[in-house]
Amino acid sequence: MVAVFNKELLSWYLITVKLREAVASGVATTPNSTPSSAGFPERSQQLLQKQQQKPLGSLQIVMRNDGKNCEEDREDNPPESEWVISIKEKLDQARQDDAASSWAKLCIYRIPHYLKEGHDKAFVPQIVSLGPYHHGKRRLRQMDRHKWRALHQILTRTNHDIMLYLDAVKEVEERARNCYEGSITLSSNEFVEMMVLDCCFVLELFRGAAEGFKQLGYPRNDPIFAMRGSMHSIQRDMIMLENQLPLFILDRLLGIQLGNPDQKGVVAKLTLQFFDPLMPTDEPLTKSDMNKLQLSLGYATTFDPLSDQGGLHCLDVFRRSLLRRGLQPEPRIWIKRWSHGNRVADKRRQQLIHCVTELREAGIKFKKRKTDRFWDIKFKNGILKIPRLLIHDGTKSLFLNLISFEQCHLDCSNDITSYVVFMDNLINSHQDVGYLHYCGIIEHWLGSDAEVADLFNRLCQEVVFDINNSYLSRLSEDVNRYYNHRWNAWRASLKHKYFGNPWAIISLIAAVVLLLLTFAQTFYGVYGYYNPR
Repeated sequence: MVAVFNKELLSWYLITVKLREAVASGVATTPNSTPSSAGFPERSQQLLQKQQQKPLGSLQIVMRNDGKNCEEDREDNPPESEWVISIKEKLDQARQDDAASSWAKLCIYRIPHYLKEGHDKAFVPQIVSLGPYHHGKRRLRQMDRHKWRALHQILTRTNHDIMLYLDAVKEVEERARNCYEGSITLSSNEFVEMMVLDCCFVLELFRGAAEGFKQLGYPRNDPIFAMRGSMHSIQRDMIMLENQLPLFILDRLLGIQLGNPDQKGVVAKLTLQFFDPLMPTDEPLTKSDMNKLQLSLGYATTFDPLSDQGGLHCLDVFRRSLLRRGLQPEPRIWIKRWSHGNRVADKRRQQLIHCVTELREAGIKFKKRKTDRFWDIKFKNGILKIPRLLIHDGTKSLFLNLISFEQCHLDCSNDITSYVVFMDNLINSHQDVGYLHYCGIIEHWLGSDAEVADLFNRLCQEVVFDINNSYLSRLSEDVNRYYNHRWNAWRASLKHKYFGNPWAIISLIAAVVLLLLTFAQTFYGVYGYYNPR
């Protein structure tokens, strides 16, 4: 766009327009034959030649806001628009995200919004942030000074230089970044610093819980590194899926502290000791009960969930310890394999079993099973044996993060989800919770049985669960088959109505005796009539 700022240039421009109109009307005019063109200044002649090369209508006189005229030049081939450039940039980013290497080591996920809705406190840390997802949040910065204290204590105790830890994490930075979902905006130095600081803080907590914080050099009245009430809140934050650190970095840094960089498995064992208060069961087993349990499962040695040393992070290690087992039953395929080879889980088929009240009406009994594995449920001869489950204020957050990990991680079974869905089907009301509590199956520290029922009914609201991949599918099929047998329901109804209390039993016996006497009297009266003496 060429702006016209003086009257002389405007006059030359008007002459140029007149010449163009003459050319358009067919008047034969050449630069050499134009009398007035000989006296044109050189600049005006160049302007005339430039304008004659453009089509008529490609120039417009546009009034500017300040009252001056300007020339708008419309190009026939405009440059590539910003819209097209942005689309190409997005496609390039999609190509990078679609690379196989970016998904292979992903194990620490962001919670999907459909799972997080209504349960924000169960997924968002309240005291301490670990990893990049919640790094730098204002309300979590208070813990940073204690992280630096932990790092300083480690360096003082081991006489190590900080560069030893920074270099160790720097070597595996790319591998650590691949563990997290999406791009991490932190620079290389910021990411390495965050990893060293957070990992050393976690290791100090683990070692302090196992060896004693006093042995590590912390005073007994330390606000963080002491077994105070705030430790429970810290544990609950550290078990969240978005607050995890790669286990191999924890192993690497602890190995440097202990003088054995290649050691593995120590952090996993420290993890179980630290998170033991969050276990959803505290059923004590005697030695004889343990031997009977192991013999019933078909193996005589204790199963070690950490023997393969394949943990991804602390939440994964904790989940493996919950699911320690020998042989597990194969899931029952309820639908023909050929009909749905790799189908999407159907939200309509998540009903594994009926509720407690309905099962009791069908004659099914409930008993507590003596085992420390809360998921190990058995059914035989109309008796459903369920291990004891302890519910406290951290159970909701624990189960939600375990379920979210199973929903997000492809190489992960859905055993915790199967158990929670099964219990959700059993519990429909506070009466169901009350009866399970009466049987010793559920023990809770919440305000009422109604809160426990609401907890289970809300845990799997947005969870899509495949009933065919549940380890409880075969057991549920056996229970439903027993439930659908009418004779079992009739027998249960008879027992409930006439054998519910001692007075009902006495009344029933008296009625039966009276009926027998009446039948005998009738028999002898008819017999004497036809066979008199």
